[in-house]
Parts: sequence; C-alpha cells; structure tokens
Amino acid sequence: MSLEIERKFLVKNDDFKSESYAQKSIKQGYLNSDKNRTVRVRISDEKAFMTIKGKSNATGTTRFEWEKEIEKSEAESLLLLCEPSIIDKTRYLVKVGDHTYEVDEFYGDNQGLTVAEVELNSETETFIKPNWLDQEVTGDVKYYNSSISKHPFKDWI
Repeated sequence: MSLEIERKFLVKNDDFKSESYAQKSIKQGYLNSDKNRTVRVRISDEKAFMTIKGKSNATGTTRFEWEKEIEKSEAESLLLLCEPSIIDKTRYLVKVGDHTYEVDEFYGDNQGLTVAEVELNSETETFIKPNWLDQEVTGDVKYYNSSISKHPFKDWI
C-alpha cells in the first residue's frame, strides 16, 4: 500500500524509442473503473498483477495504490471478466536524469495515442523534461487508462 505521485504528458514524436533501455508488452483490463476506485488486472510480458487505485487528489498527481503479483493464468481468467475494451500497449522505459519515464504507445482502438508518465517522490520534486514531451495532461481523467478503456482515442476525433 502506497501513494503514487506522478505527472503525465502527451508525447509528440518517436524520439523516446531510441532512448529507451527496455520495453514490455502490456494487456490490461478493469474489473471496476468507478471514478472513486479502479481495480485493474494486468499482464506485463510473463508477469501479472492486480492493482487497486483510489481517486486522485485535487491536482491529479497523487492517489492511493495497492498492487499484488498474481499468477499469469489467474490474470488471463480475470481478463475475461473485465469490463469491455482490453487495453493493449507497449511500455518503453526511458531514463532521463534521475527519473525513469514510462512511455505507453497504445494499439487497437487507442492507436495513435502515446502518453509518458514520470513518478516522483513529492508533488514539488523537479525533473528534466525531454524534448519529446508535449502538453501536460496530469489530472485529466480522459487520459487515465480506465477512461480510455471506456472512451477510446479513436472516438475523440
């Protein structure tokens, strides 16, 4: 159990890919995507997790998070029970200064959307913004994975 403090940005080009030191395929679904709490099932390559997140604070940077590793076979079964629209994405890890950005390139109904997050130790912590970052969308619920599973990027245009 912990607090998650992060900032989220849109990404304007693919420059992050050449700077990435690792990547993984992720499939995830939501057993509950209520705005006050989400219950997520995720398969990341060969590992699987169940995650519960609380509602974000007023700035959108901080929220409660609980995560537990589960068997991949359990996660595969749970994905069948999830709300419609499983999210499919590749996550790239990019070290920038003292921080690691997680850059998610989405597929399927969310093709064309790429979002970067950086986790911080405090809401006021400074960090380097690489040139491939675009507009900040921290706290914009529309960019939460639980939201794009219900209202995919393809329907925004």
